[in-house]
Amino acid sequence: MLVNKIILENLYQDAGEKRTQKAKKYQAARRAKVMEVEYQDSQNFEIRGMVVGSERYRTFVAVKNGEIEDITCTCEDYYKHYSVCKHTLATILEFNQNKTYLEEYGENLEKNFLKPNSNTENYRNFQQMVNVFYQEAVEGIDAEETTLPKVGMIKIEPKIFYDKFSGDMKIEFKIGNKRMYKIKNLSEFYTRMINQEFYRYGEKLQFLHNQETFAEESKPLLDFIMKYAEIIKYANSNSNSNYKYYGKALSETSIIVGNSAMDDLFEVLIGRKVEVQKDYHNDNIEFTEEQPKIEFKLKKIEEEHYVIEPNIEIYKVNIIKGKKYKYILDEEKLYRCSKEFENSNLKLLELFRQNYMTEVKLGKKELSQLFSIIVPKVKNAITIENIPEEEIEKYKPKELIAKVFFDFDKNDYLIADVKFCYEDQEFNPLDETIKLDFPRNMIKETKALNIFRKTGFMLDVRNLRFILPDNDKIYEFLTQDIDYYRQQFEVFVTDNFKTKQIKQPKMGTLGVKVENDLLAINLKEMNIDQKELKEIMEKYSLKKKYHRLKDGSFIDLENNQEIEFLDKLVTGMDLQYKDLEEGEVKLPVYRSLYLNQLLKGIKGTEIEKNAAYKTMVNQLDKEQLEEDIKVPEHLNTILRYYQKTGFKWLKILDQYHFGGILADDMGLRKNHTDVICYCGLCTKW
Repeated sequence: MLVNKIILENLYQDAGEKRTQKAKKYQAARRAKVMEVEYQDSQNFEIRGMVVGSERYRTFVAVKNGEIEDITCTCEDYYKHYSVCKHTLATILEFNQNKTYLEEYGENLEKNFLKPNSNTENYRNFQQMVNVFYQEAVEGIDAEETTLPKVGMIKIEPKIFYDKFSGDMKIEFKIGNKRMYKIKNLSEFYTRMINQEFYRYGEKLQFLHNQETFAEESKPLLDFIMKYAEIIKYANSNSNSNYKYYGKALSETSIIVGNSAMDDLFEVLIGRKVEVQKDYHNDNIEFTEEQPKIEFKLKKIEEEHYVIEPNIEIYKVNIIKGKKYKYILDEEKLYRCSKEFENSNLKLLELFRQNYMTEVKLGKKELSQLFSIIVPKVKNAITIENIPEEEIEKYKPKELIAKVFFDFDKNDYLIADVKFCYEDQEFNPLDETIKLDFPRNMIKETKALNIFRKTGFMLDVRNLRFILPDNDKIYEFLTQDIDYYRQQFEVFVTDNFKTKQIKQPKMGTLGVKVENDLLAINLKEMNIDQKELKEIMEKYSLKKKYHRLKDGSFIDLENNQEIEFLDKLVTGMDLQYKDLEEGEVKLPVYRSLYLNQLLKGIKGTEIEKNAAYKTMVNQLDKEQLEEDIKVPEHLNTILRYYQKTGFKWLKILDQYHFGGILADDMGLRKNHTDVICYCGLCTKW
C-alpha cells in the first residue's frame, strides 16, 4: 500500500461511515483524479487532486512523518467542519489503489535494512556482528527515550492555515523539545492535561502533562489550546451517537479561528513570528500592533478632474474580522488595526474592494463633498498630491455656527427656529428652496439637526421650524436637554419662554392660630393659584414628576417639601384636596400636635403662630407640664412620678377639650371595673 494503514484508519474515523462510503463510491466510479504527487514513502507525501461531484472540487493532502500535516477541499462540507470530507478521502483512496502509482512508487516500500539476502549462510558470522552492533544502537535509543524532559522544556509551535477565498482560518500545533510532534487529537491532549497523565508521543518525546513541564513562553499558547480544545471535546462528545456514521462535529486536529478566537490568538502571539500557510505557500508572519502602510492619494489628472487611488493593490492584503478588532494580513505581517485606522483607512479600502475599484474619479463640484463629508471622517487617510493649497481652500467648508431661537406658541407648544451661519452667510437649513453656492460642512449640519429629532422635536413644515407639543418632552427639555443645547448651539430665548420655566411651590408665610376652639391654617401666601391646588395634589398622589399650570409653566412634584407638607396635611387630617382651594383650613384643636410635627419638616418657610397656639403647644411639652400643672395635696403623697405625669397630661387634655383615656396598666389603683375617661364631657375626676 502506498499510504500507511494507520493513516487510512485515522482518515476513516475522522470522516465517519457515511462520508467513507461515499468516498469509496466516488473512487470506484473514477470520479476522483490525482493531479500532482510528491512522494517519499507511505508516511511522507503530498497529493493534489480533483473530484467531480455536483461540481468540480480541488483537494490537497499533505502527510509528514506519518502525520496528516494538512488536508483541504473547496467543498462546503469541509468549510463547515475543517475535517476529512468525502472528496479528500476519495483522492487518497484513488492514489492508494491506482495501479499506475503502485507500480511507480511501490517497489521500495518493503525494503528492510536488516533483511538477510540469499548469501546469509555464507556470511553468518558477519550478520551476527551486524546484529550485535544494531542491538546496542537500539538499546541506546531506548535509554535516551526514558530520559524525561526537564521542567519548563516543552515548547509549543503553532501553524496557521488561511484560505483567502473563504476567509477561513485554522491553527494546528506541534509540541516537543529538539524534535517536534504534531498534536493529532486536541480533545485527548486536553484530557491528558486535566488528568496530568504521562504520555509518549514518539521516540524522542514522553512527559507528564502539567503546566510546569511547558516553557514559560509557551504557556499563553497552552492556555489558548486548553480553552478551545475543551469546546471541541464537548461539542464532539454531544454528537457521539452519530459519530461513526457522520464523523465528528469538529475536527480534533486543529482549532477553527472564529471571531473571538482571532482576538484571543493575537493576544497570545503578539510580537512573535508564526508559520502561516496561504495558497499552499508557507511564510513566517509577524503578529504586530503597527498600523499597515495603506494610504490614499487625491491627484489632479485634468483641469477639472481628480482621482483618488490607494498606494497598494487592493486585493494583495487580506482583511480578517475578530470580535473586537479587524486585522490585515499581508506577506510579512498580521496587523491589528486600531479603531481610528479601522474607521478611516480600512473603511476606504473595504469600499474599494467591495466595488472592485482601483481608483475613484471626481470633478471640481464634488470636491466640496469630499472635504465636508469624507475627509473629516477618514482624517489622515487621504493625502493631496500636485494640487495647490489655495485651490483646495476654495472647497473646504468654513466654520459652522448653529443658532437656535426658543419660544412657546399660543398652544404652549415649544418651538425652535434654527439658523446656520458660515461667516457672513446665514440661512434656514429647513428651507430646501434656498440655493447656496459655497462649501458646507454637511456632517456637522446633519449632527445639529439630529439633536432636535433625538429630543422629540417634530418638523413644522408650514413654518419651517421644529415644534415640541408633548408635555413630557417639554418638561424633560426644560429640566435636562436645555443645558446640552447651550453646549451645541448659540441659544436665544424670548421673554415669553422665560415665563414658562420650572417652578417650585413656596409657602411664603404660613399662618397658624387657635381661636374659638378651632385650629386655623392660612395657605394664601403660596406662590401658585389656590384653585389649581386640587389638580396639583392629585398629580402628586399619582407620583407624577410634574404638573403644568394654566399659565404654561411647570410645577416640580419630586423632592418638594411644600407639596409633601400639603399631602400629609390632607391625608393625616381627613381632608379633601378641594379643601385647600379656599386658602384657609379649619380643624379641631386636638389636631394641633400632629400639625406641629408637620411644621418641623418645612425648611425656609416663615411660620406665624398666634399666642393661643404657642401656649397650647408649650403646655403640652413635658417640661412645661412640671411648671404649670399642680397635683392636689391628697394625691401628691400617694402617686408615683410617672402617675403624676399622667395626671398632669389629662388635666391639659381637659383644659383644651381634648379626648383622652387612661389605660388600665398605669397603676393608679382603680378597681377592676373602673375606666377613667377625660374627653371633656364625662364626670371629672
